[in-house]
Amino acid sequence: MPSIIPKASAVVLPSQTKTSTYTFTSESVSEGHPDKVCDFIADSILDAYLQQDPASRVACEVLCKEDTVVLGGEISSRGHLHHEEVVRDAIRQIGYTDSATAFNSDDVQVLQFISKQSPDIAQGVDIESNSSHEQGAGDQGIMFG
Repeated sequence: MPSIIPKASAVVLPSQTKTSTYTFTSESVSEGHPDKVCDFIADSILDAYLQQDPASRVACEVLCKEDTVVLGGEISSRGHLHHEEVVRDAIRQIGYTDSATAFNSDDVQVLQFISKQSPDIAQGVDIESNSSHEQGAGDQGIMFG
């Protein structure tokens, strides 16, 4: 995989009080960067589950290092996937097909650490299964880019 150094920037913005500041940072990476590869694999897994079961709950993290892809997370779905096949197809779509490199669609090792969604998370997400009958989210974050 190409070794591209991420470009980071920091902007110091004044806070609401005049005596303190905070730092807002942002990172941008180019096509082919391992972060982008991991995101594409995770998105491919999510898309495949949603095609089979639109009510799927997919919290899938991906790590790529040299000749290995690691999948981890919690997935609850009526759909059934062969995760390794989805990973290899995603890597192939990106263009990592040269068997002379360690990271390629046919030779990469895929390690899987995926289980069903925790009942504790489901309780916070399912309206009918929590005592306050309110719907929350299992994991929240703000991302852009």
